[in-house]
Amino acid sequence: KQWYQRRVRGVVGALVKPDDKEVIQFLLNTEIIPLLLRIMEHGSELSKTVATFILQKILLDDHGLSYICYTFERFKSVTSVLQSMVDCLQREPSGRLLKHVVRCYLRLSENPRAKEALNRNLMPSQLKDGTIIQMVKADDNSTRRWIQMLQRNLSNAPKTASQF
Repeated sequence: KQWYQRRVRGVVGALVKPDDKEVIQFLLNTEIIPLLLRIMEHGSELSKTVATFILQKILLDDHGLSYICYTFERFKSVTSVLQSMVDCLQREPSGRLLKHVVRCYLRLSENPRAKEALNRNLMPSQLKDGTIIQMVKADDNSTRRWIQMLQRNLSNAPKTASQF
């Protein structure tokens, strides 16, 4: 068990390095996305937070964003899990987890095809209408700003964007 925990910390530590495209490529080649999604659905709060953080780091890389948005099925799998996490966060709030979930959605909204799909029906209503802001701690300005940026991104979506 300790070996496993050290390995996980090593992966997370490597992800924290800015602009490490080799780590992202390695993770994508290992088919880590399905594992992350399972942890995000069924793990403890800490496990969910770490898995969502790793997904966020993958999405922040241009290649990672392209990989997630390459097929509708892959994109839908990610957004379905993120949606269920938003629903769960309403019952069991976690500021850290919410921050990572919002940042994942914000990054997805920067891809034209993803933005179109999010606008159609894949964005949680709590993010669309802003009610999720009630869950953000008063001093968490970055999450508040990301929610506003996400709403702005989605409201500026072109009507003729390419679809999945």
